[in-house]
Amino acid sequence: MMQFTYAAYRELIALLKAQNYRFCGYFDHEGADKRVILRHDIDYSMERAVKLAQVEQEEGVRSTYFALLRTDFYNPASKHMTDMLQQIRGMGHEVGLHFDEVAYEGCSAEELPGLIRREAKLLGDICDFPIRCFSMHRPNRLTLEKDLQVEGLVNSYGQEFFRDFKYLSDSRRNWREPVLDIIRSGQYDKLHILTHAFWYGEQEETIHTAVKRFVRSANLDRYDQMAQNIRSIEELVRKDEV
Repeated sequence: MMQFTYAAYRELIALLKAQNYRFCGYFDHEGADKRVILRHDIDYSMERAVKLAQVEQEEGVRSTYFALLRTDFYNPASKHMTDMLQQIRGMGHEVGLHFDEVAYEGCSAEELPGLIRREAKLLGDICDFPIRCFSMHRPNRLTLEKDLQVEGLVNSYGQEFFRDFKYLSDSRRNWREPVLDIIRSGQYDKLHILTHAFWYGEQEETIHTAVKRFVRSANLDRYDQMAQNIRSIEELVRKDEV
């Protein structure tokens, strides 16, 4: 059973290398006998995404990070968040759009491509680099089966990457299939692996502990944000009181 630590993630990368997989993106995977696309959805924490991107850079591999435009957990238009997205891209990784169709209640399937293109342009304008691909956040079964095509953008859930590749995911901090055993088996020449940086850390912890830690950290994050906008905030509220 793979742990959710940076050390375990490094071991996953080492195993892929040992099995002679070439690390690819959505635009350069053709021509390799064995290929793997690493993908990360940034659902909650941009800081954790940066950390995992650094781990991959140290291991000499690249991947794709998908950022939400519409979320209550972070604001990609803030300078701090934009700087981190640019930092991830500066490490050689691709940054794409994580599109949440649930944010558009009542929209039709015909409207989705236009909404995705609009969000991709907005995110690209914010970050000052082109957005070339997208992944769906909380997609319904019909969306996954539709093989959604959006002009000018690659869909990570398209038929080519969701069906023709062996797709493995740690969604909800749970590998539904034994990812390490599958890599060792050499059964699949094309792997598409989704991880969520939020779950990974220096030490192994339960999902209960991980979620509780993240929720509690929100108070300190809010204090630091207010400290940038209120002079001498410690005269009003000390950080150790939060």
